[in-house]
Amino acid sequence: MPTARESLLDAAHEAVSTRPWTGVRMVELAASAGVSRQTLYNEFGNKDGLGRALVHHRVEGFLRGAAAVAAQAVRGGADPPTGLAVAAGWMLRTIGGEPIVRCALTGCWTGRMPPAARGEPGTPQELADELLRRLVAALAADAARAELLHLACDAGLRLALSYVVVPVPGAEDEACTRIHDVTRALL
Repeated sequence: MPTARESLLDAAHEAVSTRPWTGVRMVELAASAGVSRQTLYNEFGNKDGLGRALVHHRVEGFLRGAAAVAAQAVRGGADPPTGLAVAAGWMLRTIGGEPIVRCALTGCWTGRMPPAARGEPGTPQELADELLRRLVAALAADAARAELLHLACDAGLRLALSYVVVPVPGAEDEACTRIHDVTRALL
């Protein structure tokens, strides 16, 4: 059973997917989550606190998820280029339903999304660096080649992020193939 915090974050995520953050009402979120308004305020302080927590929760979940997919691919026998391509495919599919993460990765915050706190979740470059760090850690089986893997993953990740900035609907497989080929060529 989810905690009150998790239920409230889920309710806020659902609400922001259907209407602008400015139109989200705390009383509706509390009711949707099945908790009292007082519980909501005790948990987050105010609407801004909830918004900051939501942004952090969604971005951190995305970073963890991408690294987990890459690690799972490697455990299944994939080489680093294939693992990165599998993770990139997951990222591109996930971004479609994660407007908060898209805003964080592109730096294009809209009025539809909760405002990010100063310094949170970081600049797009800082997020890309953290994503790269986690992906390299998930893919690195050979510490001797870690520097080369970092370089190749950086290029592959930047290519993947270009598909986030300029999406090509239905082209996830093509994007993953390109990411795989670029990463393999660099290794």
